Amino acid sequence: MTATTEPDRITAGDTLEWVKSLPSYPASAGWVLRYAIVSNSAAYNFTATASGDEHAISVAAATTAAWAAGSYAWTAAVTLGATRHTVGNGRLTIAPNLSAATSGVDTRSPARQALDAMNTALAAYGAKAYMQSYSIAGRQQTFRNPAEFMALRDKLSAEVAREDNAARIAAGLPTRNTLAVRFTSR
Repeated sequence: MTATTEPDRITAGDTLEWVKSLPSYPASAGWVLRYAIVSNSAAYNFTATASGDEHAISVAAATTAAWAAGSYAWTAAVTLGATRHTVGNGRLTIAPNLSAATSGVDTRSPARQALDAMNTALAAYGAKAYMQSYSIAGRQQTFRNPAEFMALRDKLSAEVAREDNAARIAAGLPTRNTLAVRFTSR
């Protein structure tokens, strides 16, 4: 399936295809569209091909199969000779290719992983959990008091709830925070 805009979520091992129309920078005039996708630990680049005035993006499944799962920032820029203009940027999630996984793939989001780690610490250490220093999703965190610990836990809980609601909406289900109201006449 060919999209007309950049995806916000892809699966490693899938073919990427879309067409980008940039009337101010037509491919037929020699403008070249390039993408960069970057995270803390990986970077990927690819170039569109001309399709009349439009820019056709096609990245082979064999190429994306090597892409690491995670959250990325992307940017798109057009060039013509020494001239360069940024034409877009955003966020992208690369999901793991579960059909190629052998084992050990953690499909939880970073927020869910961090919340689970905090809940495990709370279960193990009780009220003294805040006295610990944690490495959560690659970040080091030390808490000075229980309020800081619980504030981060509440923030992560809210983020996980948003993720769950987004997944429910994508599946055509109602969100869990729907409030039903009934009006009756007297």
